[in-house]
Amino acid sequence: MSTLLATRIIFILGLVNSVTGLSIFFSCRCLPGSSIGKSLMKRPRFQKFYKFHCYLWWIFWPSVVIHATLVFIYLGWPF
Repeated sequence: MSTLLATRIIFILGLVNSVTGLSIFFSCRCLPGSSIGKSLMKRPRFQKFYKFHCYLWWIFWPSVVIHATLVFIYLGWPF
């Protein structure tokens, strides 16, 4: 794999990690107890999104592992 391709994949996986990380946070099971969560739970679209919390982890963790592996291979250990 070329360094340019690896860099592009690292960048894309970084974006995937950010989006799924935020999605996991906003679909967290503790959120309905907060004041923001109570108002969000009244919306049907959020309730549909809330049901996908467990499935988001299946995207997040492989993306993090691949991202970190490529970073260590192509950029090296940071210390």
